[in-house]
Amino acid sequence: RGDGRGGAAALGTRSGGGSALGSGLGRGARPQPVTVSPVPLRCGLAAGRSYSGGSAYPSVSLTCPLPGVPKAVFAAAESRERFETRVTVLENGLRVASQNKFGQFCTVGILVNSGSRHEAKYLSGISHFLEKLAFSSTAQFGSKDEILLTLEKHGGICDCQASRDTIMYAVSADARGLDTVVNLLADVTLQPRLSDEEIEMTRMAIRFELEDLNMRPDPEPLLTEMIHAAAFRDNTVGLNRFCPVENTDKIDRDVLHSYLSSYYTPDRMVLAGVGIEHEHLVECARKYLLGVEPVWGSGQGRAVDRSVAQYTGGIIKVEKDMSDVSLGPTPIPELTHIMIGLESCSFLEDDFIPFAVLNMMMGGGGSFSAGGPGKGMFTRLYLNVLNRHHWMYNATSYHHSYEDTGLLCIHASADPRQVREMVELERAKTQLKSMLMMNLESRPVIFEDVGRQVLATNTRKLPHELCALISQVKPTDIKRVVTKMLHKKPAVAALGDLTDLPTYEHIQAALSSKDGRLPRLYRLFR
Repeated sequence: RGDGRGGAAALGTRSGGGSALGSGLGRGARPQPVTVSPVPLRCGLAAGRSYSGGSAYPSVSLTCPLPGVPKAVFAAAESRERFETRVTVLENGLRVASQNKFGQFCTVGILVNSGSRHEAKYLSGISHFLEKLAFSSTAQFGSKDEILLTLEKHGGICDCQASRDTIMYAVSADARGLDTVVNLLADVTLQPRLSDEEIEMTRMAIRFELEDLNMRPDPEPLLTEMIHAAAFRDNTVGLNRFCPVENTDKIDRDVLHSYLSSYYTPDRMVLAGVGIEHEHLVECARKYLLGVEPVWGSGQGRAVDRSVAQYTGGIIKVEKDMSDVSLGPTPIPELTHIMIGLESCSFLEDDFIPFAVLNMMMGGGGSFSAGGPGKGMFTRLYLNVLNRHHWMYNATSYHHSYEDTGLLCIHASADPRQVREMVELERAKTQLKSMLMMNLESRPVIFEDVGRQVLATNTRKLPHELCALISQVKPTDIKRVVTKMLHKKPAVAALGDLTDLPTYEHIQAALSSKDGRLPRLYRLFR
């Protein structure tokens, strides 16, 4: 994910010319004539050269190794098979996936097929609670501090993230501490104490987060919740990812155990690792995750919710005073935020790649974005929206994709007086552009990619396979998916001063029209 720098270093050169050994010429120095001797070069010690410091350095040809220096061992290119993702299924249904990667550190974690979309039969907000309670006291570790001290011995850090369809417990640490890391992950996932004190602290943390969510200048998390709720009203991925305030006092240990008994089962889990040997990871999985009795017991919980997402479309509006959300010497101006979304497709479908290309084509970013390769300066939203309309503060495209559905969104921010024009500009242009797929360079990103793909499909498509699929995308594919998408009802989320917001019907009519403009009603009385 470079910014154009570092390419020379990767090729073994440095900017300014010359290698690390230098060229022997300082800035402004004149080159001296070189005398070629007929005597053959000899490796070894020779007469020392005197320097201004009074010391001497042996004169050794650059073609000969330096005396007293160990022989260099260079990395050799290995076969691709060594770095392919390997998957093993244990007797209890747990999947173990790994990808080797050069380096001293590894990233290992447990991904669970569980999230806010599975809370239809439970109190909303359980996943939010589990995310905050992660890496607290367990059967083996008396407190979070004890867990952190254990990880520090291996230079490790930990994190938990809950999304709409996945909960992920992850640790990055020295690869030599893999046994300790897997033991800790198994204990955190299957043996949490969930003490009354920890649950009460979690309630306080969630209440604070909800207050902060409504006060922060960046409304993107709130708009993302609103657009999902509008697109999939009261079902699956449209369910609230954050715990409602009224549920914070209702969720206790019994409620959490009831949910965990249904969804935290081995067949719904993947132990994924990057930067470790597969056999060692499987050995640790058998040792700590096979035949382990969870703290909530092995009794059968409620039936797992296997509902398929139902796209509904619709609009959610929240009138809010945005004039004072950012105080200070350079406050953010008062803005109205609108996000328009249309149903795309699941990441399991063939059309997922064309939709990903379309999202990259749209691109976008803030009106203050700096230029440079990969910054989105030549995407459709930047060229056709931000560059042409000075009052547009932000225009960004997002693509959310799940196992059974997807949502392509455009988020726009502008002065409340320009909200009518802003809606007109949010219709995607269907022209194909080349797309550059960013290589997976970060170890945690590879870990999440391995875990999520294996959790959903039991396999993983490697980057070169995805590049081949992307290369096959044609202009007709882009036009086809856009036409299919635009024939569906839009989902709209609006936040701020909505006095001049067009009606949902007029927004839908603009998306269906050939020129993407609002009905003449909004243009006659300007």
